[in-house]
Amino acid sequence: MGDNRIGAAMVIGGLAAVGLIGGGWAIGQGVVNARTGERAVTVRGLSERNVKADLALLPLKFTASGEVLAEVQARIDGDLAIVRQFLTAQGYPADAVNLGQLSVADTRSREWGSNNSGPRFILSQTVVVRTTDVDRVQRTTRALNELVRQGVVLQDFNGPTYVFTRLNDVRPAMIAEATASARKGAEQFAKDSGTGLGPIRQATQGSFEILARDEIGDEGQSPDKKVRVVTTVSYRLK
Repeated sequence: MGDNRIGAAMVIGGLAAVGLIGGGWAIGQGVVNARTGERAVTVRGLSERNVKADLALLPLKFTASGEVLAEVQARIDGDLAIVRQFLTAQGYPADAVNLGQLSVADTRSREWGSNNSGPRFILSQTVVVRTTDVDRVQRTTRALNELVRQGVVLQDFNGPTYVFTRLNDVRPAMIAEATASARKGAEQFAKDSGTGLGPIRQATQGSFEILARDEIGDEGQSPDKKVRVVTTVSYRLK
């Protein structure tokens, strides 16, 4: 009697296992068929626009050195007056010229160590011009030799920095242009494959890039720039 029960249980268990295997196979086939039936194409759309910087920053750092702090300070003050006169002559209003922090270094101090071979005090002063008149800054940069002729020693001068701040003004139109470019590519793909183009399945907007217009050198040193965005769009195919 016990053997009959065990045999019946084994038969039932076997049938259940076959049923689970068959059910699993059917579910698996359903997923495969669903994936096969959902045809899609993923394309990228590009939009580029040439723009000009609308903000310029021109830092002018000058130094003086010597053994007597008061004398070095006097020379820095004199150079500052020359720089201010120069910038006024260049046409900058007073609120466009910002005075940075005065830096004082004592080369005989503990921080610098014992250095008796050079001047004891080195003073540095920075003046920063901040303006939306980009063309004026370009002209000023070409005229900086006038400061040198007047004895102002410019230090670590790397040129002005040009910034494009109106990205939000061009963003909507560029996104629309990139999306239209992507759709055009998808339509061509659908045509070549002999099918129709369906609705958007998924879309991703890439990051906006601001580059030098000729993509040579540092973007910040070029007043002429190129804005670029790439969108990735997936369309369903009919």
